Amino acid sequence: MNNKVPKREKVFYTVGLTGQNIIWGFMGLYIMFFFTDLLKISPATTTAILVAASLWDASNDVLSGMIIDRTRSRWGKFRPYLIFASGLIAIMTILCFADFKMTPTLTAVFAGIIYILWGTVFDFVDVPLWALSSVISKDPKEKTSVVTLGKIGSIVGTALVTVFSITLIEAFGGEREASAYFVTAIVISVFGALTIFLTGVFCKERVEAKKEEKIPFRENFKTIYKNTPLIVLMVTLLLFGMVNHIRQNLTMYYVVYVLGDAGYTMHVGISLVVGMLLGMGISPMLLRKFQKRSIFFLICIIGTVFCALPFFIGSVSALVVLILLGVSFFFTGIGMITTTSMLMDGIDYSEWKLGFRGEGIVFSTQTLLGKLSATFAKLLIGAGLVILNYFEGMVPTAELQRGLNFLMFLLPAVFFLIAIIPMLFYRVSSKKQSEILEELEQRRGT
Repeated sequence: MNNKVPKREKVFYTVGLTGQNIIWGFMGLYIMFFFTDLLKISPATTTAILVAASLWDASNDVLSGMIIDRTRSRWGKFRPYLIFASGLIAIMTILCFADFKMTPTLTAVFAGIIYILWGTVFDFVDVPLWALSSVISKDPKEKTSVVTLGKIGSIVGTALVTVFSITLIEAFGGEREASAYFVTAIVISVFGALTIFLTGVFCKERVEAKKEEKIPFRENFKTIYKNTPLIVLMVTLLLFGMVNHIRQNLTMYYVVYVLGDAGYTMHVGISLVVGMLLGMGISPMLLRKFQKRSIFFLICIIGTVFCALPFFIGSVSALVVLILLGVSFFFTGIGMITTTSMLMDGIDYSEWKLGFRGEGIVFSTQTLLGKLSATFAKLLIGAGLVILNYFEGMVPTAELQRGLNFLMFLLPAVFFLIAIIPMLFYRVSSKKQSEILEELEQRRGT
Protein backbone atom coordinates (compact mmCIF):
# COMPACT_ATOMS: atom_id res chain seq x y z
CA MET A 1 0.00 0.00 0.00
CA ASN A 2 1.31 3.43 -0.92
CA ASN A 3 1.70 5.48 2.25
CA LYS A 4 2.69 8.65 0.44
CA VAL A 5 0.21 11.46 1.07
CA PRO A 6 -0.60 13.32 -2.17
CA LYS A 7 0.33 16.98 -2.28
CA ARG A 8 -3.31 17.92 -2.85
CA GLU A 9 -4.31 16.34 0.46
CA LYS A 10 -1.47 18.06 2.27
CA VAL A 11 -2.66 21.38 0.86
CA PHE A 12 -6.28 20.80 1.90
CA TYR A 13 -5.21 19.62 5.37
CA THR A 14 -3.06 22.72 5.85
CA VAL A 15 -5.84 24.99 4.58
CA GLY A 16 -8.37 23.28 6.87
CA LEU A 17 -6.24 23.96 9.94
CA THR A 18 -5.75 27.52 8.71
CA GLY A 19 -9.50 28.11 8.50
CA GLN A 20 -10.20 26.38 11.80
CA ASN A 21 -7.66 28.55 13.59
CA ILE A 22 -8.99 31.69 11.96
CA ILE A 23 -12.25 30.95 13.79
CA TRP A 24 -10.47 29.94 17.02
CA GLY A 25 -8.15 32.95 16.84
CA PHE A 26 -11.02 35.35 16.25
CA MET A 27 -12.76 34.05 19.36
CA GLY A 28 -9.57 34.22 21.40
CA LEU A 29 -8.75 37.76 20.31
CA TYR A 30 -12.14 39.41 20.68
CA ILE A 31 -14.72 37.46 22.69
CA MET A 32 -13.60 38.74 26.08
CA PHE A 33 -13.18 42.31 24.83
CA PHE A 34 -16.56 42.07 23.03
CA PHE A 35 -18.31 40.95 26.21
CA THR A 36 -16.75 43.62 28.45
CA ASP A 37 -16.54 46.61 26.11
CA LEU A 38 -19.37 46.08 23.59
CA LEU A 39 -22.00 44.09 25.49
CA LYS A 40 -20.92 45.92 28.66
CA ILE A 41 -20.86 42.81 30.83
CA SER A 42 -18.66 43.43 33.87
CA PRO A 43 -15.16 41.92 33.88
CA ALA A 44 -16.06 39.67 36.84
CA THR A 45 -19.23 38.36 35.16
CA THR A 46 -17.44 37.97 31.83
CA THR A 47 -14.70 35.96 33.50
CA ALA A 48 -17.27 33.75 35.22
CA ILE A 49 -19.08 33.13 31.91
CA LEU A 50 -15.93 32.32 29.95
CA VAL A 51 -14.37 30.15 32.64
CA ALA A 52 -17.57 28.18 33.33
CA ALA A 53 -18.17 27.67 29.60
CA SER A 54 -14.56 26.69 28.98
CA LEU A 55 -14.55 24.18 31.85
CA TRP A 56 -17.64 22.53 30.41
CA ASP A 57 -16.03 22.62 26.98
CA ALA A 58 -12.86 21.01 28.30
CA SER A 59 -14.77 18.24 30.10
CA ASN A 60 -16.68 17.56 26.90
CA ASP A 61 -13.47 17.03 24.91
CA VAL A 62 -12.74 13.54 26.24
CA LEU A 63 -16.36 12.45 25.78
CA SER A 64 -16.39 13.72 22.19
CA GLY A 65 -13.06 11.95 21.59
CA MET A 66 -14.49 8.62 22.78
CA ILE A 67 -17.60 9.09 20.63
CA ILE A 68 -15.42 9.84 17.61
CA ASP A 69 -13.23 6.79 18.33
CA ARG A 70 -16.33 4.58 18.10
CA THR A 71 -17.47 6.09 14.80
CA ARG A 72 -17.55 3.81 11.76
CA SER A 73 -18.85 5.09 8.44
CA ARG A 74 -18.21 4.84 4.73
CA TRP A 75 -16.38 8.18 5.01
CA GLY A 76 -14.14 6.89 7.82
CA LYS A 77 -13.82 7.75 11.49
CA PHE A 78 -13.02 11.48 11.39
CA ARG A 79 -14.09 12.86 8.01
CA PRO A 80 -17.88 12.77 8.64
CA TYR A 81 -17.53 15.34 11.42
CA LEU A 82 -15.54 17.70 9.21
CA ILE A 83 -18.12 17.42 6.45
CA PHE A 84 -21.29 17.75 8.52
CA ALA A 85 -20.31 19.86 11.57
CA SER A 86 -18.44 22.64 9.74
CA GLY A 87 -21.62 24.61 8.98
CA LEU A 88 -22.75 24.45 12.63
CA ILE A 89 -19.53 26.02 13.89
CA ALA A 90 -20.02 28.94 11.48
CA ILE A 91 -23.53 29.57 12.83
CA MET A 92 -22.47 29.40 16.48
CA THR A 93 -19.50 31.74 15.89
CA ILE A 94 -21.76 34.35 14.33
CA LEU A 95 -24.24 34.14 17.22
CA CYS A 96 -21.41 34.68 19.75
CA PHE A 97 -20.94 38.20 18.35
CA ALA A 98 -24.61 39.13 18.10
CA ASP A 99 -25.97 42.00 20.21
CA PHE A 100 -29.73 41.50 20.65
CA LYS A 101 -30.10 44.66 22.80
CA MET A 102 -31.53 42.77 25.76
CA THR A 103 -31.40 43.66 29.45
CA PRO A 104 -27.97 43.28 31.09
CA THR A 105 -29.02 40.06 32.85
CA LEU A 106 -30.48 38.46 29.73
CA THR A 107 -27.47 39.57 27.71
CA ALA A 108 -25.12 37.81 30.14
CA VAL A 109 -27.29 34.65 30.22
CA PHE A 110 -27.59 34.51 26.43
CA ALA A 111 -23.84 35.10 26.00
CA GLY A 112 -23.07 32.22 28.36
CA ILE A 113 -25.45 29.78 26.66
CA ILE A 114 -24.21 30.57 23.16
CA TYR A 115 -20.56 30.37 24.20
CA ILE A 116 -21.15 26.93 25.79
CA LEU A 117 -22.86 25.70 22.62
CA TRP A 118 -20.05 27.11 20.49
CA GLY A 119 -17.45 25.15 22.45
CA THR A 120 -19.47 21.95 22.28
CA VAL A 121 -19.81 22.15 18.50
CA PHE A 122 -16.17 23.18 18.08
CA ASP A 123 -15.05 19.93 19.79
CA PHE A 124 -16.59 17.87 16.99
CA VAL A 125 -14.54 19.79 14.43
CA ASP A 126 -11.31 20.32 16.33
CA VAL A 127 -10.71 16.75 17.55
CA PRO A 128 -11.27 14.95 14.22
CA LEU A 129 -9.32 17.58 12.29
CA TRP A 130 -6.18 17.00 14.34
CA ALA A 131 -6.75 13.24 14.68
CA LEU A 132 -7.00 12.92 10.90
CA SER A 133 -3.22 13.47 10.72
CA SER A 134 -2.65 10.20 12.62
CA VAL A 135 -4.55 8.07 10.07
CA ILE A 136 -3.67 9.87 6.84
CA SER A 137 -0.64 7.56 6.38
CA LYS A 138 1.12 4.59 7.99
CA ASP A 139 4.51 6.20 7.40
CA PRO A 140 5.72 8.07 10.54
CA LYS A 141 7.65 10.56 8.40
CA GLU A 142 4.57 11.32 6.31
CA LYS A 143 2.46 11.77 9.45
CA THR A 144 5.07 14.11 10.92
CA SER A 145 5.12 16.04 7.65
CA VAL A 146 1.32 16.35 7.63
CA VAL A 147 1.02 17.37 11.27
CA THR A 148 3.83 19.89 10.80
CA LEU A 149 1.94 21.40 7.87
CA GLY A 150 -1.18 21.40 10.03
CA LYS A 151 0.63 23.28 12.77
CA ILE A 152 1.97 25.73 10.22
CA GLY A 153 -1.56 26.15 8.90
CA SER A 154 -2.86 26.76 12.41
CA ILE A 155 -0.30 29.48 13.02
CA VAL A 156 -0.97 31.05 9.63
CA GLY A 157 -4.67 31.09 10.52
CA THR A 158 -3.99 32.70 13.89
CA ALA A 159 -1.68 35.21 12.26
CA LEU A 160 -4.11 36.05 9.45
CA VAL A 161 -6.95 36.75 11.83
CA THR A 162 -4.66 38.77 14.09
CA VAL A 163 -3.35 40.84 11.17
CA PHE A 164 -6.49 41.38 9.11
CA SER A 165 -9.49 41.06 11.44
CA ILE A 166 -8.97 44.50 12.94
CA THR A 167 -8.97 45.92 9.39
CA LEU A 168 -12.36 44.31 8.74
CA ILE A 169 -13.71 45.54 12.07
CA GLU A 170 -12.60 49.08 11.29
CA ALA A 171 -14.10 48.85 7.79
CA PHE A 172 -17.46 47.69 9.14
CA GLY A 173 -17.78 50.42 11.77
CA GLY A 174 -14.84 50.40 14.19
CA GLU A 175 -13.74 48.74 17.41
CA ARG A 176 -16.56 50.37 19.43
CA GLU A 177 -19.41 49.14 17.19
CA ALA A 178 -20.94 45.74 18.05
CA SER A 179 -22.25 45.35 14.50
CA ALA A 180 -18.67 45.54 13.16
CA TYR A 181 -17.74 42.39 15.10
CA PHE A 182 -20.95 40.65 13.97
CA VAL A 183 -20.32 41.26 10.26
CA THR A 184 -16.64 40.34 10.61
CA ALA A 185 -17.69 37.11 12.35
CA ILE A 186 -19.89 36.25 9.36
CA VAL A 187 -17.01 36.71 6.90
CA ILE A 188 -14.50 34.81 9.02
CA SER A 189 -16.71 31.91 10.11
CA VAL A 190 -18.08 31.19 6.63
CA PHE A 191 -14.57 31.11 5.19
CA GLY A 192 -13.26 28.93 8.03
CA ALA A 193 -16.18 26.50 7.81
CA LEU A 194 -15.67 26.10 4.05
CA THR A 195 -11.99 25.16 4.48
CA ILE A 196 -12.89 22.56 7.13
CA PHE A 197 -15.58 21.09 4.87
CA LEU A 198 -13.13 20.80 1.95
CA THR A 199 -10.60 19.04 4.19
CA GLY A 200 -13.21 16.44 5.06
CA VAL A 201 -14.10 15.96 1.40
CA PHE A 202 -10.62 15.68 -0.09
CA CYS A 203 -8.41 14.09 2.61
CA LYS A 204 -8.34 10.30 3.07
CA GLU A 205 -7.96 7.96 6.04
CA ARG A 206 -5.37 5.25 5.33
CA VAL A 207 -4.98 3.68 8.78
CA GLU A 208 -8.26 1.89 9.28
CA ALA A 209 -9.55 0.50 12.56
CA LYS A 210 -10.80 -3.08 12.52
CA LYS A 211 -14.54 -3.05 11.93
CA GLU A 212 -15.14 -5.61 14.64
CA GLU A 213 -13.11 -3.61 17.14
CA LYS A 214 -15.39 -2.16 19.82
CA ILE A 215 -13.48 -0.44 22.57
CA PRO A 216 -15.59 0.13 25.71
CA PHE A 217 -15.51 3.65 27.14
CA ARG A 218 -13.73 2.44 30.29
CA GLU A 219 -11.01 0.90 28.11
CA ASN A 220 -10.61 4.19 26.25
CA PHE A 221 -9.55 5.87 29.47
CA LYS A 222 -6.58 3.50 29.73
CA THR A 223 -5.14 5.35 26.74
CA ILE A 224 -4.56 8.19 29.19
CA TYR A 225 -3.99 6.82 32.67
CA LYS A 226 -1.87 3.83 31.59
CA ASN A 227 0.15 5.87 29.12
CA THR A 228 2.89 7.50 31.20
CA PRO A 229 4.46 9.52 28.35
CA LEU A 230 1.02 10.92 27.52
CA ILE A 231 0.39 11.92 31.15
CA VAL A 232 3.69 13.82 31.17
CA LEU A 233 2.78 15.49 27.89
CA MET A 234 -0.64 16.45 29.22
CA VAL A 235 0.85 18.42 32.08
CA THR A 236 3.48 19.94 29.80
CA LEU A 237 0.91 21.00 27.20
CA LEU A 238 -1.29 22.54 29.87
CA LEU A 239 1.54 24.74 31.15
CA PHE A 240 3.08 25.49 27.75
CA GLY A 241 -0.29 26.44 26.30
CA MET A 242 -0.64 29.20 28.86
CA VAL A 243 2.15 31.16 27.16
CA ASN A 244 0.22 31.92 23.98
CA HIS A 245 -3.28 31.89 25.44
CA ILE A 246 -2.47 34.66 27.90
CA ARG A 247 -0.93 36.80 25.16
CA GLN A 248 -3.71 36.09 22.68
CA ASN A 249 -6.59 36.87 25.05
CA LEU A 250 -4.85 40.02 26.31
CA THR A 251 -3.75 41.43 22.94
CA MET A 252 -6.76 43.70 22.40
CA TYR A 253 -6.51 45.20 25.88
CA TYR A 254 -2.74 45.66 25.52
CA VAL A 255 -2.77 47.40 22.15
CA VAL A 256 -5.69 49.68 23.12
CA TYR A 257 -4.58 50.69 26.61
CA VAL A 258 -0.77 50.40 26.47
CA LEU A 259 0.22 51.00 22.84
CA GLY A 260 -2.76 53.32 22.38
CA ASP A 261 -4.01 52.05 19.02
CA ALA A 262 -6.08 48.96 18.18
CA GLY A 263 -4.31 48.93 14.81
CA TYR A 264 -1.26 47.45 16.53
CA THR A 265 -3.18 44.17 16.61
CA MET A 266 -2.03 43.78 13.01
CA HIS A 267 1.61 44.28 13.98
CA VAL A 268 1.35 41.72 16.77
CA GLY A 269 0.00 39.32 14.14
CA ILE A 270 2.99 39.97 11.90
CA SER A 271 5.36 39.26 14.81
CA LEU A 272 3.46 36.05 15.47
CA VAL A 273 3.47 34.76 11.90
CA VAL A 274 7.14 35.55 11.26
CA GLY A 275 8.32 34.12 14.58
CA MET A 276 6.10 31.05 14.59
CA LEU A 277 6.69 30.08 10.96
CA LEU A 278 10.46 30.41 11.31
CA GLY A 279 10.33 28.28 14.45
CA MET A 280 8.11 25.66 12.85
CA GLY A 281 10.17 25.68 9.67
CA ILE A 282 13.36 24.80 11.51
CA SER A 283 11.69 22.20 13.74
CA PRO A 284 11.84 19.15 11.41
CA MET A 285 15.61 19.58 11.04
CA LEU A 286 16.04 19.85 14.81
CA LEU A 287 13.85 16.78 15.39
CA ARG A 288 15.99 14.73 13.01
CA LYS A 289 19.22 15.64 14.81
CA PHE A 290 18.36 15.98 18.50
CA GLN A 291 16.28 14.35 21.23
CA LYS A 292 12.83 15.90 21.45
CA ARG A 293 13.05 16.42 25.19
CA SER A 294 16.40 18.24 24.88
CA ILE A 295 14.96 20.55 22.23
CA PHE A 296 12.03 21.39 24.48
CA PHE A 297 14.28 22.18 27.46
CA LEU A 298 16.42 24.57 25.43
CA ILE A 299 13.58 26.49 23.78
CA CYS A 300 11.80 26.95 27.12
CA ILE A 301 14.87 28.44 28.79
CA ILE A 302 15.70 30.84 25.94
CA GLY A 303 12.03 31.60 25.29
CA THR A 304 11.55 32.61 28.92
CA VAL A 305 14.24 35.28 28.59
CA PHE A 306 12.82 36.89 25.46
CA CYS A 307 9.25 36.63 26.74
CA ALA A 308 10.09 38.51 29.96
CA LEU A 309 12.49 41.13 28.52
CA PRO A 310 9.85 43.75 27.56
CA PHE A 311 8.64 43.85 31.17
CA PHE A 312 12.09 44.36 32.70
CA ILE A 313 13.58 46.84 30.21
CA GLY A 314 10.79 49.33 30.93
CA SER A 315 9.51 51.95 28.51
CA VAL A 316 10.63 51.10 24.98
CA SER A 317 9.29 51.70 21.51
CA ALA A 318 6.52 49.54 20.10
CA LEU A 319 8.98 48.26 17.48
CA VAL A 320 11.29 46.80 20.15
CA VAL A 321 8.33 45.14 21.88
CA LEU A 322 7.16 43.61 18.60
CA ILE A 323 10.64 42.30 17.77
CA LEU A 324 10.99 40.67 21.21
CA LEU A 325 7.51 39.19 20.84
CA GLY A 326 8.53 37.76 17.46
CA VAL A 327 11.62 36.10 18.96
CA SER A 328 9.59 34.54 21.76
CA PHE A 329 7.02 33.33 19.19
CA PHE A 330 9.93 31.68 17.33
CA PHE A 331 10.68 29.46 20.32
CA THR A 332 6.98 28.84 20.93
CA GLY A 333 6.70 27.58 17.35
CA ILE A 334 9.49 25.06 17.88
CA GLY A 335 7.85 23.92 21.11
CA MET A 336 4.50 23.38 19.42
CA ILE A 337 5.94 21.14 16.69
CA THR A 338 8.09 19.23 19.19
CA THR A 339 5.23 18.47 21.58
CA THR A 340 2.88 17.54 18.72
CA SER A 341 5.45 15.07 17.40
CA MET A 342 5.68 13.61 20.91
CA LEU A 343 1.89 13.34 20.98
CA MET A 344 2.02 11.27 17.79
CA ASP A 345 4.55 9.04 19.55
CA GLY A 346 2.03 8.69 22.39
CA ILE A 347 -0.49 7.14 19.98
CA ASP A 348 2.06 4.55 18.87
CA TYR A 349 2.95 3.93 22.53
CA SER A 350 -0.73 3.28 23.28
CA GLU A 351 -0.98 0.71 20.49
CA TRP A 352 2.26 -0.92 21.61
CA LYS A 353 1.32 -1.18 25.28
CA LEU A 354 -2.49 -1.43 25.24
CA GLY A 355 -3.31 -2.89 21.84
CA PHE A 356 -5.37 0.03 20.50
CA ARG A 357 -4.39 3.45 19.24
CA GLY A 358 -7.20 5.66 20.54
CA GLU A 359 -6.42 8.58 18.23
CA GLY A 360 -9.71 10.28 19.04
CA ILE A 361 -9.20 10.36 22.78
CA VAL A 362 -5.51 11.29 22.46
CA PHE A 363 -6.23 14.26 20.22
CA SER A 364 -9.28 15.17 22.26
CA THR A 365 -6.91 15.28 25.22
CA GLN A 366 -4.76 17.73 23.26
CA THR A 367 -7.73 19.98 22.58
CA LEU A 368 -8.93 19.58 26.18
CA LEU A 369 -5.58 20.82 27.44
CA GLY A 370 -5.60 23.70 24.98
CA LYS A 371 -9.00 24.73 26.25
CA LEU A 372 -8.01 24.30 29.88
CA SER A 373 -5.01 26.53 29.18
CA ALA A 374 -7.31 29.08 27.57
CA THR A 375 -9.66 28.82 30.56
CA PHE A 376 -6.93 29.44 33.10
CA ALA A 377 -5.56 32.27 30.95
CA LYS A 378 -8.97 33.97 30.92
CA LEU A 379 -9.30 33.42 34.66
CA LEU A 380 -5.92 35.05 35.33
CA ILE A 381 -6.62 37.93 32.94
CA GLY A 382 -10.10 38.46 34.39
CA ALA A 383 -8.73 38.46 37.92
CA GLY A 384 -6.04 40.90 36.83
CA LEU A 385 -8.59 43.27 35.29
CA VAL A 386 -10.67 43.17 38.47
CA ILE A 387 -7.60 43.89 40.63
CA LEU A 388 -6.67 46.77 38.31
CA ASN A 389 -10.23 48.18 38.65
CA TYR A 390 -10.67 48.02 34.88
CA PHE A 391 -13.87 49.27 33.30
CA GLU A 392 -14.96 49.76 29.69
CA GLY A 393 -13.43 52.78 27.97
CA MET A 394 -11.39 53.94 30.98
CA VAL A 395 -8.54 56.40 30.59
CA PRO A 396 -5.33 54.32 30.79
CA THR A 397 -3.48 54.99 34.03
CA ALA A 398 0.15 54.15 34.80
CA GLU A 399 -1.09 51.44 37.17
CA LEU A 400 -3.26 49.86 34.46
CA GLN A 401 -0.40 49.89 31.96
CA ARG A 402 2.04 48.33 34.45
CA GLY A 403 -0.52 45.65 35.22
CA LEU A 404 -1.16 44.88 31.55
CA ASN A 405 2.60 44.70 30.92
CA PHE A 406 2.92 42.20 33.75
CA LEU A 407 0.09 40.08 32.35
CA MET A 408 1.34 40.32 28.75
CA PHE A 409 5.02 39.52 29.32
CA LEU A 410 6.09 38.34 32.78
CA LEU A 411 3.22 35.97 33.46
CA PRO A 412 3.67 34.02 30.17
CA ALA A 413 7.42 33.87 30.85
CA VAL A 414 6.73 32.10 34.15
CA PHE A 415 4.70 29.43 32.37
CA PHE A 416 7.35 29.14 29.66
CA LEU A 417 9.86 28.22 32.38
CA ILE A 418 7.83 25.89 34.56
CA ALA A 419 6.71 23.86 31.53
CA ILE A 420 10.17 22.25 31.84
CA ILE A 421 9.30 20.55 35.14
CA PRO A 422 6.94 17.79 33.93
CA MET A 423 9.13 17.12 30.87
CA LEU A 424 11.89 15.99 33.26
CA PHE A 425 9.85 12.79 33.66
CA TYR A 426 9.45 12.02 29.93
CA ARG A 427 11.34 8.80 29.21
CA VAL A 428 10.66 7.88 25.55
CA SER A 429 13.93 8.44 23.68
CA SER A 430 14.35 8.36 19.91
CA LYS A 431 15.86 4.88 20.22
CA LYS A 432 12.92 3.61 22.27
CA GLN A 433 10.43 5.08 19.79
CA SER A 434 12.20 3.33 16.90
CA GLU A 435 11.98 0.02 18.80
CA ILE A 436 8.26 0.57 19.41
CA LEU A 437 7.59 1.27 15.72
CA GLU A 438 9.60 -1.76 14.63
CA GLU A 439 7.65 -4.04 16.98
CA LEU A 440 4.33 -2.58 15.83
CA GLU A 441 5.23 -3.28 12.21
CA GLN A 442 5.99 -6.89 13.12
CA ARG A 443 2.66 -7.25 14.92
CA ARG A 444 0.76 -5.83 11.96
CA GLY A 445 2.62 -8.15 9.63
CA THR A 446 3.57 -5.29 7.30
